[in-house]
Amino acid sequence: MTPNRRRWMEPRVLGAIFVAALALWAFVEIADEMLEGETHAVDTAILTWFRSAADLSDPIGPRWLEEAMRDITALGGTSVLVLIVLAAVGLLLLRRAWGDAMFVLVATIGGTLVSTLLKNSFDRPRPDLVPHGAYVYTASFPSGHAMLSAVVYLTLAALLVRLVQGKRAKAYLLAVATLLCVLIGTSRVYLGVHWPSDVLAGWVVGAAWALGCWSVAQAIKPGRPAPPEERSRP
Repeated sequence: MTPNRRRWMEPRVLGAIFVAALALWAFVEIADEMLEGETHAVDTAILTWFRSAADLSDPIGPRWLEEAMRDITALGGTSVLVLIVLAAVGLLLLRRAWGDAMFVLVATIGGTLVSTLLKNSFDRPRPDLVPHGAYVYTASFPSGHAMLSAVVYLTLAALLVRLVQGKRAKAYLLAVATLLCVLIGTSRVYLGVHWPSDVLAGWVVGAAWALGCWSVAQAIKPGRPAPPEERSRP
């Protein structure tokens, strides 16, 4: 068995591919339910839950919470994500980690293109039940903030996991990346700029893309030289 074939068969790679496939299946199901209008009741209930019953223009909670949600949503914005990706790629290039730098660029640029293609294909209008708490420029489904934050933060977490020792530290990094994605997606619903199903779809397709890119990177990375005893075999 060739080294590349052997890496494709590693349990962690197979597990990532399986989870990515499940996430893609979930996205297809969410998209189908959305197109048939079956998510509207739940979307409306959750969106209005984040608003004062007496005044839908007023998000629940104190003013500082609304401001905090704007700060959090910015963490999934294009400008912030581009700066984070460029900083990470710059560091990887300084360390001569050419493969990792290329992995980050391909994962993030490819994810952005997929997000744009999906938005243009579904062309779902933004919520109009409540006033928007942030400016919006694109279609609603799937949420670009939710998808691209999953792509960027999960991809970077996957790289950082390789640099730390211990299961707790690795689990902590993945938990922080996941929490960031959850908070960013939730902030989009809180600010009234996305339906909940937009965010859920963005999460699952973003995670699927990140896992798929990671699996391919693991499978095609240069292998270590074979031991002398293996090289001497016919």
